[in-house]
Amino acid sequence: MRRFFTPGWLGLHLIAIVLIGIFLLAGWWQLTRAEGGNLQSWAYVIEWPMFAIFVVAMWIRMVRDELRGKDDPGTVVPERAAPRVEIDDEDDEELAAYNRRLARLNDESTRH
Repeated sequence: MRRFFTPGWLGLHLIAIVLIGIFLLAGWWQLTRAEGGNLQSWAYVIEWPMFAIFVVAMWIRMVRDELRGKDDPGTVVPERAAPRVEIDDEDDEELAAYNRRLARLNDESTRH
């Protein structure tokens, strides 16, 4: 859990807290305007808290993604080899040479 106290994460936490506060304050301000008779402000009374909920949802998603991605640092995701595609290039020697070179490069990259 110490990874969430790095400078980058602390900055993200601070941004999330500031945005949530601003959005909730804007919603409160719009509520006072709506109660004063401004009909358009009723839509903003709903909209600003939804923005705050969106920030919370994105923050939760980022934390979950971070936890999933770094649970086991030794985990290696296996690479899938590109499927072999048979191409009829007998009539075009230049195309055949190009395809052989691509196949060789693909074989070399999957070995490492």
